[in-house]
Order: sequence, then C-alpha cells, then structure tokens
Amino acid sequence: MLRVTLATLLALIVLVALSAISLIIIAVFYRTSVRENESARPSPGRLAAIAEMVERSDPAMRRTLLAAVSSPQFAVRVEAAGAVAVLPPPVARPQQARLDEIYSNALPGREVTVWPTTTSTHDRWFPRLARAMSNAVEFRIGLRSGETLIVDATTRLPVTSFGLPVGLGAGLFGTIVALLALLVMQRETRPLAQLAAAVDRVDLSADPPPLPEARRSAPEIRAVVAAFNRLQTRLSEMMRARMTLVGGIAHDVRTFATRLRLRVEKIPDAAEQQRAVADIDDMIRLLDDALLSSRVGAGQLSQEMVDFAALVRTEADDRRTQGGRVDLSADDATRDVIVLGDRLALRRIVANIIDNAVKYGHVARLRLQLKNPAIVLTVDDEGPGIPADRRQAMLEPFNRLETSRNRATGGAGLGLAVVRSLVEAHDGTIALMTAPGGGTRVRIELPVFRPGA
Repeated sequence: MLRVTLATLLALIVLVALSAISLIIIAVFYRTSVRENESARPSPGRLAAIAEMVERSDPAMRRTLLAAVSSPQFAVRVEAAGAVAVLPPPVARPQQARLDEIYSNALPGREVTVWPTTTSTHDRWFPRLARAMSNAVEFRIGLRSGETLIVDATTRLPVTSFGLPVGLGAGLFGTIVALLALLVMQRETRPLAQLAAAVDRVDLSADPPPLPEARRSAPEIRAVVAAFNRLQTRLSEMMRARMTLVGGIAHDVRTFATRLRLRVEKIPDAAEQQRAVADIDDMIRLLDDALLSSRVGAGQLSQEMVDFAALVRTEADDRRTQGGRVDLSADDATRDVIVLGDRLALRRIVANIIDNAVKYGHVARLRLQLKNPAIVLTVDDEGPGIPADRRQAMLEPFNRLETSRNRATGGAGLGLAVVRSLVEAHDGTIALMTAPGGGTRVRIELPVFRPGA
C-alpha cells in the first residue's frame, strides 16, 4: 500500500486547490473579456451619427469635430477620396460576417467594412496574448462625398506593461509563496517521521536509539524530540532495573528451594515426600522461567552457535526415557543446521513445548524442516486443542485454558509465554494451530545462522 506522508498530503491539497482556482479564474477572466469586448464596440447608431455629422460639417471645422469625438480607444479620421488603402486579407469567420451585417444594416446606402486590425501598442514579449487582449477593430465607412470615414476602436482589457492580465503576477507570487511554504513544511515534518520510526524501533532490552537533534526545526518539534529521547532512556533504565531485581530475587529463592528439597528427603511418609518434591520442582521450574524472562527483558541472553536439530533430538530422547510418548522426524536438510542464540533458552523452548504436548495432549509428535532462511519445528499432540479465539491469549503470561487456577489441573500459565518471549528474543516466530488429528500444533520458526551474512 502506498504510504502518503503528512507533507505529501498537504502538498497535494495545496497544488490541487491552486490548480482548480487558476482554472476557474482563467475561465471567468476570458468569458468576461469576451462579453466586455462585444459590449464595448461602438454601436452602429453611434457610427451612423458620426458619419452624418462629418458629412454635414464645415471642412474647416472637421479637424475640431474629429478631435472632439476621438479618444485613445476610439480614433476617428477621414481618408481623402481616391486614396489607396492597404487592407489585410478578408477573414472568413461567422463572427466577422455577423459584424458586417449588423453595421451594414445600420448604415444603409453606405459601404461599410469591418476589419480586425493590429495596433502599435502590442507587446513585443507576448504579441499573441496582447492582440487577443486589445481586440482592435477598424471600421471603414464610405461617405457621400467619396471620402472614407475610418474609426479605429480598441477595447483593451487591463494588462500590465508586459502584456499580461492584471492579477497574474499576484497569482504567480502566491504560487511561489505556497511552494516555499511546502518546502518549509517538509523540513519541519521530517523530524516527526524520524520520531515515528524511532517509536517502531523501541527495544527496552537494548540501548535506546537516540534521535538526531532537530536544531533547525520549530521549538515545539525540538521539544518533542528531546522529550522522547529522555522518555525512552528512562524506560530502558527502569526496565533493566526491574528485570535485574526480579532476577536477583528469583536466584536467591531458587537457592532456598534447593535447600528445602534436601530437607524434604527426610520426610518418612513416601507419598507426602513425593508431593512435596513435586511442589518444589514446580516452584524451581517457575523460578527458572522467571530467571529466563528477566534475562530476556534485560538483554542478557548469550550468543553461541547451537546445532538445533541435535538439541531437539536430545530433549526428545530425555522425555522418551522418562516414559513420555515422543516421536521425532527430521528432514536430512536439518542436519548440522546452526542457530545463533542462547543454548539454555533454546533448550527451554523445546522442553516447554514437548512437556505441554505430553501433559495436555498425551503425545508429542515433533517434525523438523528447513525452509530457508529458517528452521521450522512443529509439535502436534492428541489433546482437545485450543479454540481459535483463545490461542493468542495462551501466549500471554498467567493464561490457562482451564481457568480454575488449581495446580492439580495445570501449571502457572507461564510455559507458552516464556516460549514466546524466548523465540522472539531469537528473532523467531511462534504460532498455535490445529493439528491434523484435532489436537494442538505449535509451530516455531528460528532464523538459520549463515556465516558472513
């Protein structure tokens, strides 16, 4: 899925808005300009009146009369009879034919010609745009004296000295300002993206990755980055202190439990002695799980190359020797496959899964496969299975499928939780599924160690 950042989203919104506004302004501008040009042309009645006045005026007063009716956008002059006029070629357009018909009907008995013309005011930088904006038209009206009345009508729209519409410069300036604002926004939001990435990488068992100082960002952004750096440092220190405390307590209690077991050996009643030994073994196992969990949380697992297939085979043989129904099948490709990790933690992973399968499913069927770049261990049992809606909860601490909390019907609910934490500490994955026979399948994937990788 395409990931759109906040800066990109805002930039797209601004660009789309500017484009839409520009199109609307251009459409309104040119639509208005066409209407204004048509309405600003001299009316046929006005031209007829001027022609009548010129014909009746005294030749000595004609210059004064022409100056009185002329303006910068409406220049009137008289061309002598017999003068040769240089006219552009006729334009065969419906609009031009309509203009000729309108003015000819208003000036009956006179020869009327309407020519689109050019003026000297056209801009040399944008000549085509300037011609479109000027809308210059020349009217040639034949007088009864043989002379020709020439009216140059120009209905120029407001333009700048460069021949561009008024307001276009402001629009360009606004666009440049918007682009600069987008660049500044992109620079300001970059530390927020780095902050989000750092949050995803937070690992309380390792040294916190410090964020680079956003010295050029806004004070609020710098404050957020600095606060996050302080927060993850405090969290890491607090977690390590707590795990160290738990580890120390568990270690000391395990020592006391070992002494207690030696004293239990002196109990004369054999049945009572066995029950006491089983309770102490459960307590020691619980303490061992707590010790392993504290080592995972504090990032104190060792790193060594472990032959995982041999380790699984050893654990399976030990459980089989103790009377457990344990079967193991391994593909030839899994032989001598190395997993980089803590040997004791990897043994606890395999032991907990096998013990759970034998205890709750009566049998443990192990299968080892190599699926690059991971080695896969699946353990199937013949128990009642785990409902799909409870599988994720079973991987959390102190969660049991049997909720009475009676130790006679189950453990403390730490076995799978410890397995999950140890597997994830080795960059692996664990999943609970339904076995082909209807029981529970536990599937574990651990990355294979590749020298030089």
